[in-house]
Parts: sequence; C-alpha cells; structure tokens
Amino acid sequence: MEYRELGRTGLKLSALGFGASSLGGVFHDLKEADGIRAVHTAIDNGINFIDVSPYYGHLKAEMVLGKALREIPREKYILSTKVGRYGRDGINTWDYSGKRAHDSVFESMERLGVDYIDIINVHDIEFADLHQVARETLPALVELRGKGVVGHVGITDLQLENLKWVVSNTPAGTVESILNFCHYCLCDDALLDYLDFFESRGIGIINASPLSMGLLSSRGAPQWHPAPAALQQACRKAVEFCEASDYPIEHLAMQYSLGEPRITSTLFSSTSAENVLKNIDYIRTPAPAAMVQKVREIMGDAFGTTWKNS
Repeated sequence: MEYRELGRTGLKLSALGFGASSLGGVFHDLKEADGIRAVHTAIDNGINFIDVSPYYGHLKAEMVLGKALREIPREKYILSTKVGRYGRDGINTWDYSGKRAHDSVFESMERLGVDYIDIINVHDIEFADLHQVARETLPALVELRGKGVVGHVGITDLQLENLKWVVSNTPAGTVESILNFCHYCLCDDALLDYLDFFESRGIGIINASPLSMGLLSSRGAPQWHPAPAALQQACRKAVEFCEASDYPIEHLAMQYSLGEPRITSTLFSSTSAENVLKNIDYIRTPAPAAMVQKVREIMGDAFGTTWKNS
C-alpha cells in the first residue's frame, strides 16, 4: 500500500481509504458482521484511513464502525468523521451551529469508542450558510483542535467552488484538508482544476466515490442517483465497453482515481471483505491509458456533467 502526506498535517494516509458510509446501510442492506469483517480486512491489508459521519445511516455507520474499531489498536488507523449533517427516523437534518458542532464531536467519539478524532470535517457545506461555516462552525472545531480533542479540521462538499470559498474566507490554517467526491473519476476530473489552489495553501486533498456513486459500476447507478440522463446513459455505454473488453469498469475506475499523486487518499465503501481485497488488488497497477482514452471518447459531451447534492 502506498502512503501519502495530507497537506501539512503530518498525517500519512493510505492512498486507498475506507469510506464507512456503507456500514450505515446507505447503499445496500447490511449484515453487521460482514461490515465489521470488511473494516478488519481493510486494516489488515494496509488501509489506515477510515472516514465516517453521523449522517450515514443516521448514526448507524458510526455505531457499527465503533464495534469494529474496538478490536483494532488505535495506532493502526487514522479516523475522520463529520459535523453538520444528521438524520433521525428517516428524516435528514442539518445544524451547523457552533454548539451543535461541539456537542456532535463528543457524541461521535462515544459511538466510535475513541477519545480522539484525527480529522473532523464540516459535512456537505453546500447545505449550510457558508458565512456561518466560516464564522461559527469552523471556529468551534478549531477550538477543539486547540484543546487536543481533535487533531485536524477539514470541510467536505460536492461543489468545489464552495470548498474554495470557505478556504479563501477563513484565516490560514483553519482548514487543513478538503474532501470532495465524484470529481476525480472516469466521468469527471473537475478536481484537477482546483489542485493548485489547495496545494498552494498547504491543504490536503481527499477524493471520494471513484465509482461516481455507482454510475461506474456493473451493477449500475441506484434509482435515486441524481445524475442527468445523458450522463447515466454515457456511463452505461462505458460499462458495456469494459465488459466487452473483459476489463470490469470498477477495475479501471479504481486505477484511474488513484493515479493522481497530488490527491492524498481516495475513499471507497464496501461491506464485503472480498470486495475490499479486490479493490486493493485493482490498484496494484496503473490504469491502461488506451482504455481510459476510449472511455473518455464514449463519455463525449457528457464528461464532466455534475449535479446538485441531495
């Protein structure tokens, strides 16, 4: 496993990270024991970065992950969770107040069974008033960083322009990492346009959803996927091309998303230990350039099409 430095944090993250959203049953039904085994398999095979949120499964992902972490020495993993986005009884909620952010950190630590969080993020800032994030949410987390409760502070969002705005409108050193998803994968590379900006400020870069929330998978995108029809159709054609070439699109997508060395870690999520091992095996070699080029051609004008989060 390759390890890369996250900005100026001093943390070295595995290039492939474990996203724990699936532990909340977000994408498919979950057998808890399978999810725990997937976490253990990831750690045993060199993955040291785990990302979660109280929003995933409306607390369930943190609780299941906490059970898995009880059997793993603390020094073996770097843990990231989030504040701001929540849910209860199937209803999504948001609260970016400083007090809620402060309390949420301690609630997450209790669910996760830890007394320290390596990276705390403001979750999906496009749902917030960005001025509140800059003036209230982040200062609350910076205060906890100063007290040693959390190690480092970051922000996450689908919309790259929001991440840039918050970094530009907060004191240097406030934001230490950004987490963006679906913008460095086979159907969209918009994150590349922002790398120089974040790097110039010493901010670490985390990529997520190399399969673009299922668009780039043999299984296909879930019915709720917000991507426009033209992009979904182009991705299906790319899947068919890869199947005909006897090269699963998941293989190509994972290779491609880990091919940019300026991106510290790319997160994938699975409750299957077998899939964890498969993804680790996928990234042992770089993506075949000819295959990537052909998929880009298939994408055509749909390449780079994005959507609003939901």
